[in-house]
Amino acid sequence: MRITSPLPLDDWRAVAPAARAAEEAGFDAVGSAEVAHDPFAPLIAASLATDRVDLTTGIVVAFPRSPMVVANTAWDLQAQSGGRFSLGLGSQVKGHNTRRFSVPWGPPVPRLREYIESLRAIWRAWETKEPLDYVGEHYQFTLMTPEFSPEPSGQPAVPISIAAVGPAMMKMAGRVCDGVKLHGFATRKYLEEIALPQVMAGLEDAGRSRESFEISGGGFIATGPDEESVAKQIEAIRYRVAFYGSTRSYHGVFAVHGWEDLGLELHRMSKAGEWSKMASRVPDEVVREFAACATWTNLKGALEERFEGLTDTTGLGFPAGTDPDLAKEIVKGIKSIDCPYRGRS
Repeated sequence: MRITSPLPLDDWRAVAPAARAAEEAGFDAVGSAEVAHDPFAPLIAASLATDRVDLTTGIVVAFPRSPMVVANTAWDLQAQSGGRFSLGLGSQVKGHNTRRFSVPWGPPVPRLREYIESLRAIWRAWETKEPLDYVGEHYQFTLMTPEFSPEPSGQPAVPISIAAVGPAMMKMAGRVCDGVKLHGFATRKYLEEIALPQVMAGLEDAGRSRESFEISGGGFIATGPDEESVAKQIEAIRYRVAFYGSTRSYHGVFAVHGWEDLGLELHRMSKAGEWSKMASRVPDEVVREFAACATWTNLKGALEERFEGLTDTTGLGFPAGTDPDLAKEIVKGIKSIDCPYRGRS
């Protein structure tokens, strides 16, 4: 199993030491996310501080940015890191696009597919110097002059993964992407019955191999050095389940378990502004369906039970001051868990 370490997002000076520590501990990748800070900037610092670990975004919100802008940043990260960058994209939900980013909204699957196709067309034009000629319904790119075209990098094309919650997005990921980043708001039952069959259908449609397609995420992890630490993490995850479960777009996960009433209650409470009370409505048995819960000593077994055979990559962070040798031991154990992914062909 591959394992990714999160980078600090709010302190650029802390990024390089964190990235070096992750590399020394044996992590496969370091990652950033688009939450309250820019997702690309930390990876620049991480790329200069490391030699081996992959650099990944999980995720960048696509539609507020032109594919040309993302193509430039991704190209530079790939070239300057020696081919270690992978791009994670996501559509976000309608409300954030229209009200937080002030961009138009429409069916996200066909638009994100064109976004990915146009990125690859731009990169191909830069690498091969062929004319740029991508014309779709949502995006059109037909102008690239020598002055604005970077020199060929000699690196492989940037791998693209997308965040997927619904079946249609998962199937599209299997058809056209190099991987999929599943939401933490997922249970093993949901992965087995809904998510992975759609991904596999997309791969089959495209005649592609599961072994070269990376599936990341698909659940939460509650862990720490002792039971008290795990209990604190469980409470944090209880809040995350309540937060995401209040959004109707995610209620398909509840439906697999027959928890539709819980989703409707959480949605009602969110509309009423009762955010502080929502977590108390999520029972322990629901939280544990969403998360692997164990101390560091027992974490490998909990991850095997929760994810083995389904997903390939998970994320894990260690608190400041964790003994480096202990971190290496934990990471080594997790990496020994078998997964279907064997690397990109």
